[in-house]
Amino acid sequence: MRRGGELSSSSLPVPAATAGGKPDGRSDWATLKRLLPYLMQYKLRVVAALAFMIGAKVANVSVPLLLKHLIDAMNVKPGDPAAVLVVPVGLLVAYGLLRLSTSLFTELRELIFAKATQGASRSIALETFRHLHSLSLRFHLERQTGGMTRDIERGVRGIESLISYSLYSIVPTLIEVTMVLAILAVKFDVWFAWITIAALVVYIIFTVSITEWRTKFRREANEFDSAAHSKAVDSLLNYETVKYFNNEEFEARRYDVSLDRYRRSRIKAQTTLSLLNTGQQLIIGISLVAMLYRATLGVVEGRMTLGDLVMINAYMIQLYIPLNFLGVLYREIKQSLTDLDKMFTLMEREREVEDSPAASPLPPPPGEGGGGGTPVDWSVKFDHVHFAYEPARQILHDVSFEIPAGKTVAVVGPSGSGKSTLARLLYRFYDVQQGHIVIAGRDIRDVTQSSVRRAIGIVPQDTVLFNDTVEYNIAYGRPGASRAEVQEAARQARIHGFIESTPKGYQTMVGERGLKLSGGEKQRVAIARTLLKDPPIMIFDEATSALDSANERAIQAELKSAAQNKTTLLIAHRLSTVVDAHQILVMEAGRIIERGTHQELLARSGRYADMWALQQSAEGEKFADVIGM
Repeated sequence: MRRGGELSSSSLPVPAATAGGKPDGRSDWATLKRLLPYLMQYKLRVVAALAFMIGAKVANVSVPLLLKHLIDAMNVKPGDPAAVLVVPVGLLVAYGLLRLSTSLFTELRELIFAKATQGASRSIALETFRHLHSLSLRFHLERQTGGMTRDIERGVRGIESLISYSLYSIVPTLIEVTMVLAILAVKFDVWFAWITIAALVVYIIFTVSITEWRTKFRREANEFDSAAHSKAVDSLLNYETVKYFNNEEFEARRYDVSLDRYRRSRIKAQTTLSLLNTGQQLIIGISLVAMLYRATLGVVEGRMTLGDLVMINAYMIQLYIPLNFLGVLYREIKQSLTDLDKMFTLMEREREVEDSPAASPLPPPPGEGGGGGTPVDWSVKFDHVHFAYEPARQILHDVSFEIPAGKTVAVVGPSGSGKSTLARLLYRFYDVQQGHIVIAGRDIRDVTQSSVRRAIGIVPQDTVLFNDTVEYNIAYGRPGASRAEVQEAARQARIHGFIESTPKGYQTMVGERGLKLSGGEKQRVAIARTLLKDPPIMIFDEATSALDSANERAIQAELKSAAQNKTTLLIAHRLSTVVDAHQILVMEAGRIIERGTHQELLARSGRYADMWALQQSAEGEKFADVIGM
């Protein structure tokens, strides 16, 4: 139970993924198989990197062998200058060259393979980014931006970690272990190889078992980290709302609950890591004692030389130093696979709205080279459209109307009547369940989404701007537009004077989501952006709702001019903005209950006439209040 806005850990849901296992049940091998095609674009680099890796390990394994010969060669008679100068100096030079070769081959491997690693990371990140933009509006309305961006960031980083730990650590260690075991078995008695194998088997089984057990704590920590990050981003994005309701402490407590869960998960992860490290050192210590005991006995009995003892010790050090990090490597590889799988899951998220295989583009708009051939009839038609966001809640019921090319149709009605849904369907953010939406004589499901959206310009009810300059946000309507064209669009939107009055002019930063601008200024930027795009079909969704009366009248005149010879859908609450429309549709509860011109609807004395009388009365009262002040 909560009192006084307090939050407890039990009041927040535990992330689903903490139950263990991948979200979609994909195995680690399947994730690796999914990654492989991106790396195979660099086949020659992969082969060259593997060759350098093998070369580095051959050189590394040869170092203890040469060290053995160097030590044995020092067993010379006193006063024998040839033996001292020729044999040891030659071996020392060879020893140094082998050491240099190990480092050289390792660096060459990383240099050669860096392009493959970075290229794969770039390709996957770009593909994910494009796929996210292709997903439906429903997905983006339901997503948590902070957590999703964190998953993408971890996934890209996971590619580099996975390649680094597997190709640069695990695979080279396996090659080295194989070589060392072969040398020990051939050069000495088989017990050296059996002790090494037994130690490796026990070490690997222990490490994998403990790491698998503790992976759930690491996964849980990451989930709580993402949850905390999402809450922080969401709270900061809604900074003004937090301030309006004086809820800074509530947000801090809410964030702290997630941070506390993250802290507890990290403590569990660290405790189990200490257990893992202790067990690993115990296994290594026992095996080293056993190996050196047999080697020491061999030297005492004369079966082995002092150089053999040093060589065996060097091999054990070379093997166990990388094995000492096996737990970390295994954990990081597993975590990288999990992070990569999450990104692949995003990439494989099915598109709710997708172009059909036979889809072809609409003709290009006149401003993009579409005016030279046969004129296009840019009419829009809704034909018996039924639509629901959720099956249990129908939004549109048998909606039919047509906007002839170059004409304006206005839609009015109370909030929730389905007006803005018409714009979303026209943009094909969703597909209708029944009926057809036709643009230029073609069902929009039979043409490409890109061409549909290229032909439409919208001034939305809620304007969101990029955290960039005013010029960038206006020019976003037509990237590549000249400064003069941007300024002309700003003049038409009645915002040029305001922009010029600011210290930095068109280079003024608008802030996150345009929060440095007022609501009216943001709306005028949005209007300028759409005017610059200059599409054949226009949608004005409460385009002047944030403007004062004087600016609204001036902007309406500009919008009326901009809508000349354009197919225009005008969505409004204030009826004074729609009186000049060629046809007005009155919607209620997802149905068109009246249609006609302004005068025709007033003459019917129906729902539109009631709305008009109510708004005129309200405006009259406001005017009287102003006069009486």
